[in-house]
Amino acid sequence: MSPTSSLYTAVTEATPEEIAALPLPESYRAATVHKADEQMFADEATQDKDPRKSIHIDEVPLPELGPGEALIAVMASSINYNTVWTSIFEPVSTFGFLERYGRTNDLASRHDLPYHIIGSDAAGVVLRVGAGVNAWKPGDEVVAHCLSVELESPLGHDDTMMDPEQRIWGFETNFGGLAEIALVKSNQLLPKPAHLTWEEAAAPGLVNSTAYRQLVSHHGGGMKQGDVVLIWGASGGLGSYATQYALNGGAIPVCVVSSEEKANLCRAMGAEFIIDRRAEDFRFWKDDTTQDPKEWQRFGRRIRELTGGDDIDIVFEHPGRETFGASVYVTRKGGKIVTCASTSGFMHEYDNRYLWMNLKSIIGSHFANYREAYEANRLINRGMIHPTLSKTFDLADTGAATLEVHHNRHQGKVGVLCLAPEAGLGVRNLEKRERLLPAITRFAGT
Repeated sequence: MSPTSSLYTAVTEATPEEIAALPLPESYRAATVHKADEQMFADEATQDKDPRKSIHIDEVPLPELGPGEALIAVMASSINYNTVWTSIFEPVSTFGFLERYGRTNDLASRHDLPYHIIGSDAAGVVLRVGAGVNAWKPGDEVVAHCLSVELESPLGHDDTMMDPEQRIWGFETNFGGLAEIALVKSNQLLPKPAHLTWEEAAAPGLVNSTAYRQLVSHHGGGMKQGDVVLIWGASGGLGSYATQYALNGGAIPVCVVSSEEKANLCRAMGAEFIIDRRAEDFRFWKDDTTQDPKEWQRFGRRIRELTGGDDIDIVFEHPGRETFGASVYVTRKGGKIVTCASTSGFMHEYDNRYLWMNLKSIIGSHFANYREAYEANRLINRGMIHPTLSKTFDLADTGAATLEVHHNRHQGKVGVLCLAPEAGLGVRNLEKRERLLPAITRFAGT
């Protein structure tokens, strides 16, 4: 039996004072990848690489708690695309990140291990805080956002995403959220929305904050009322939040999906203009090396048919190589292509004439700073943006959960129960939940 087997009951039924006095376990269960496995998929195509083979559930020692940090009992986490990248060791092994981080200072050397505890989302309860932490205490119910930043350089103090020591927790650092306990910096913590279950609260973190910065923030698209926004993968883990922000902010989303089921989820969110690219057989590449501009043109005509003649003001671009040429083409003169992730490939190709001669802008966007993550979480807490959680797995099945995302079998997010013994626990404000339940259910596609 795991030393943490009774931790869920201990932290959910105890007072803050009792939680602060609880003895911490010497070890806990965590989803890991092993450095010794770095080359296990070396001769396989990307789609053939199976996270079930590379992700292990190990008993790992509790890390040392440093100044400005917190240990949290993780009730639930979720799968992000960076979990896929870590598990298949693409485009690089994440052990390179851990090794470089480990060389920066003595405390950071904790992260350079022969195993990597993965996961960039978490909802749970604070167990301990380190020296210098005043805003959080044991017993606080929290969610963690994934920006790990040192803030010792002046370059990060206007926008922490510009800090030269900015990392994504659980991807470029160790001790991530797909585990029973996680180590975070205290400025990663945000209050858990009281009307949500543990698994619902864990789902929005990375993708919700990423969508907020990419689409709403002045660092990204700076979306305004009336903007026509093209959203690729509009029912997925990232796109489902972009769709909500567009609708919530008075913009006009054009949602691109790959099945009728996914189109129905967009309709449930309130979207009117939907393109099922599989049903309409849009093929932007003739072969592996040649794009088809006629398909860009056909795609642009389809958008104008839906919008009554309007072109795209902002493209919410995250597939990357497969779609980028089309994204640049269909954007209106002076419009913006805001890009992150590149899940279909990092080497983008587009016809620069359509960018340069039409004064379009490509804007890179990466996660979110603490203020943006706070604002995104505040909108969840107010019930203005809702989790899009379609499936939940147990921690033991993290590999299978990651495979779902790798093969795009999911809608919204895929959750993982860590310490929580079953789904549906953790709701603290029943009245608010009852009021918002129709929307919560609808946005989850259930």
